[in-house]
Amino acid sequence: MQVNIGHLTFILLCLVLGATVSLKAQTRWLYGTVTDAQTGEPLISATLQSNVDSDVTDFEGAYSLTLRSQGDTIHVRYLGYTPYVHFFQPSDADSIRLDVHMTADSSLLQEVTVSAGRFEKPLGENTVSLDIIKPELLEQSNTTSVDEVLNKVPGFNMVDGQANIRGGSGFSYGAGSRVLMLIDDIPAYQADAGFPNWDDFPIENIAQIEVVKGAASALYGSSALNGVVNMRTAYATNQPRTKASVFYGTYLSPKDAVKKWWSKAPNEYGVSLTDARRLGKHDLVTGLYYLDRNSFQRENYDQYGRFNLKWRYQPNKRLTLGLGGNFNRGIGQDFFFWQNAEEGAYRGDSSNYSTSDYVRFSIDPYVKILSKNGDRHELRGRIFDVDNRNNENRSNSSTLYYGEYQYLNFIPSWDALVTMGMVGIHTAVNAELYSDATLTSDNLALFVQLQKKWFERLTVEAGMRFEKNVVVGPQQVGNQIVEDPKVKESKPVFRLGVNYQLADYTYLRGSWGQGYRYPTIAEKYISTSFGGTIISPNLDLMSETGWSSEIGIKQGFKVGGLQGLFDIAAFWTEYEDMMEFVFTGLIKGFQSQNIGDTRVKGVDVSINGRGSLWGLPATLIAGYTFIDPRFQVFTDAIDNSSSVNYNILKYRSKHTAKIDAQVTFGNLDVGLSVQQASRQEAIDAILQIIVPGLADFREEHKGYTFSNVRLRYHLNEQWTVSGLVNNVFNAEYSERPGLLAAPRNVAFRLDLQL
Repeated sequence: MQVNIGHLTFILLCLVLGATVSLKAQTRWLYGTVTDAQTGEPLISATLQSNVDSDVTDFEGAYSLTLRSQGDTIHVRYLGYTPYVHFFQPSDADSIRLDVHMTADSSLLQEVTVSAGRFEKPLGENTVSLDIIKPELLEQSNTTSVDEVLNKVPGFNMVDGQANIRGGSGFSYGAGSRVLMLIDDIPAYQADAGFPNWDDFPIENIAQIEVVKGAASALYGSSALNGVVNMRTAYATNQPRTKASVFYGTYLSPKDAVKKWWSKAPNEYGVSLTDARRLGKHDLVTGLYYLDRNSFQRENYDQYGRFNLKWRYQPNKRLTLGLGGNFNRGIGQDFFFWQNAEEGAYRGDSSNYSTSDYVRFSIDPYVKILSKNGDRHELRGRIFDVDNRNNENRSNSSTLYYGEYQYLNFIPSWDALVTMGMVGIHTAVNAELYSDATLTSDNLALFVQLQKKWFERLTVEAGMRFEKNVVVGPQQVGNQIVEDPKVKESKPVFRLGVNYQLADYTYLRGSWGQGYRYPTIAEKYISTSFGGTIISPNLDLMSETGWSSEIGIKQGFKVGGLQGLFDIAAFWTEYEDMMEFVFTGLIKGFQSQNIGDTRVKGVDVSINGRGSLWGLPATLIAGYTFIDPRFQVFTDAIDNSSSVNYNILKYRSKHTAKIDAQVTFGNLDVGLSVQQASRQEAIDAILQIIVPGLADFREEHKGYTFSNVRLRYHLNEQWTVSGLVNNVFNAEYSERPGLLAAPRNVAFRLDLQL
């Protein structure tokens, strides 16, 4: 049969034209804006869905999409806000304007979180334990470093700058961490030590801090074996915001007068300035911070200045470009342990002082693309450069290059979300600490996670990550020749989590996740000394693995005007070939070793509340944690290195309890914070010999309790003045052996907001 091409083309054109005319006749155009009902702020990237079309809002909150003429329903969603639904009656109108004013959901269960799954989701629907810290708590507490406020989180303990979640870590002398610190989802650790520099974190511009408890290696990699802390910084809004603060603090006399070494009280002062504004399609946030601290510990000091930048540009509603940056320049000095537990408790021996003169900076570019159907592509990067000039041959410099691609695929027909991506990290380290050689490391990882929802109440998550590590170390360490300085290792890790909504305000959850941590350069290659005690390298150090599981329930409650969350979780964590620094003898001194297989189990209880108490605005954070940290097999070698002869891991308190509460009387905020920890039953036995007075101090002090009180008065909408008393009862305590905590001290702060 012969086909006339001209006739066929004419027929196809008529069909296409007819379909277009028919579609036009059956549809109409909907447009408008989506804003916050209270503030009027546009809600950027809110999602809108009709039966035939979908869209996301742009920088101005504007949208447009197609409706059916015979009637249609529009759904508007923005996480943390009550969903908006509107039905349009059949109509012949060509276009309709609808401005949507969305109401923020005041329930704590609907707080927006990111860290547990790498995408936004309500707090109540997480499959792992997660706590949130709001920026108000940092300002109220006159916090000068983010690690100070993290100590308020139940189950979280800071041991001389080292993060510890639910007893997962002891004390590692500043090398290695099982808790990964993030800034806006990007790892923020020093390349050689895998350890965060807390003074780099811009506390002057925080949106919220999220603390994930339990193994998160499947999503975040090696350093997240014990958990994740993600500090999310704030963007600008339509209303320009400028904040300035000045603060001053001074130390009072210790409880034991013999420990006072000063005639003029040591003090600290500082200033901070933050400006956030929207310039057309640009968001720009800049911050300055300066601190000058003369410590209560003799001859210890910190002086540093920090500048940070956050820029976002949205040329259209589906493309976002951004850049973050941080620069920190400072000097400081500290000592490792005291002269003795009496008159020398706040003085260090000259042999264990450490001085530093450093410059650290980071640059963080990113690109985000939203597809028409709601899928998201993200490309993030970081360059982090560190130059530390230290005494006693401890200088080091390093550069870290980080790149990540992430893809989120929404599957409406399955009510499912797939998160997948790849990560590449390259580091270069040169240091006197590591045989004065250049060391490099490369990490390549692939990850994927599926979240599926059933029956509107059951959420199931399953994920895995594959990591490959390559380290090129020195060819010679001390007198030891390294036959093959290149070390390779690859491992997969998996996780599974479930969350079931039992009732409107009740969520039951369970999770199991594998963990994996590769040795840091510092742990494997460090060679230095402090106070005459050697720290030696260990070329045979192996990576550690393990798993963490928990079952918990999160219950929303309301008592009078106070709404809150009660959370209780039972957890069980096991590690294989756990790495810790141990004393191996006088020749090698302290060395990072695989100490064997360990187990930590326990219970974590927390309460978070806000609202009104007896008619007064109030907030509350409280919790209790019990841990049982043990070796799975207790050997004579372990027994000989520990200060006790029974099975317990070192540098861990079995019991910790915390509470932070605030009540507002008119313009006056009154706050109280109390923390209590039981004694660290086991430490390195050698420390009770080489640290003068330590054994007697530990015998006399069986744990600690300290309290802080604060007053904050709002002079008007712009000016606020604060006064704080820390360690109110002048308790004498030590968070780690050989270092006495601060005596009673007072601080004053003045804040201006425009």
